Amino acid sequence: MFNHKMEAGTLLIRLALGVTFLVHGYMKFHGGIANTAGFFEKMGIPGILAYVVGGIELIGGLCVILGIGTRVVSCAFAGIMIGVITTAKASAGFAGGFEFEVALLVMSLHLLLAGSRTLSLDAVFARGKETKLDNRV
Repeated sequence: MFNHKMEAGTLLIRLALGVTFLVHGYMKFHGGIANTAGFFEKMGIPGILAYVVGGIELIGGLCVILGIGTRVVSCAFAGIMIGVITTAKASAGFAGGFEFEVALLVMSLHLLLAGSRTLSLDAVFARGKETKLDNRV
């Protein structure tokens, strides 16, 4: 019983994290990625990284929602959040500053460590591999 509740909770984290990053990635491109690149440059970060971050957020968000490469994408999300906290938000403090980014960081680390196979395409692909291996033996 406990494992089913844990899996359900992890699924909720995966979906919330995926939607959040998907929307933020979409907003970067929809609002004009050049504006985001300019913002990055004002902070002393190469503007080209806006394209990288936006792409990871957009494509990675969709992958996490679908459960494809959840651990790898979550690692990238964690890296982005560490970067955001240390470059853009640290001076604002925790409350009213980087508390949202810390929540996303912790959610990303949870998925990096635990994975999320419930209703994921990774689980579907893994089942196919297991079946093929079972037939060989």
